[in-house]
Amino acid sequence: MPRVLAVGAHPDDIEMGCGGTLAMHAASGAQVTMLVLTTGQAGPGEVSRRTKEAQDAADKLGARLIIGGLPDGGVTAGYETVQHIEAVIREVDPTIIYTHSEHDSHQDHRATAAATIAAGRQSPTIIHYQSPSSRAFDPCLFIDIEDFLSTKVAALACHVSQVVESSMVDLDQQGINAEYWGRLARCRYAEPFEITRVRLRQGGRKELGVEI
Repeated sequence: MPRVLAVGAHPDDIEMGCGGTLAMHAASGAQVTMLVLTTGQAGPGEVSRRTKEAQDAADKLGARLIIGGLPDGGVTAGYETVQHIEAVIREVDPTIIYTHSEHDSHQDHRATAAATIAAGRQSPTIIHYQSPSSRAFDPCLFIDIEDFLSTKVAALACHVSQVVESSMVDLDQQGINAEYWGRLARCRYAEPFEITRVRLRQGGRKELGVEI
């Protein structure tokens, strides 16, 4: 069974990018861990409130949550960030890692992607999700989330300070986005991903929801 690690810069980044996919993994019995590198302290809402929202969202997805203490707006791709992610990788030993795309206009997202690739250089699978600030996003992997779109939306709705009370994210748009990518994937709803690498094992083992 996959051991899944999703790495994001801020609370709600992971849910936005791959919440449906994480819910799918958890429903299949996978161990799912979410590593959020900052508390999002530079954004709206008190840190304690954002932390609780993040925990509530992780609970909706069936994931374990780890929140780091890196500076919001000042995440780098250097030693401190790489070491932070490496420590979690050693603990979780993930078979699949999800993180931001390197093609992103937000500096924290780019740094998180680069640091995750460095920290996960021995990991078999590293996949990159889309953010609202992604640019030149060019997915070649699509995961069917028809059965899990409602769970993704419920998780995002937990982030009241960032979603419900903010104009930055529209919950209604999630279905539209998923339907758009689903059309490209020949299914109803999908999440799109770029790939650093993917290793699929033969012999009936399920990875990424695919049996080969």
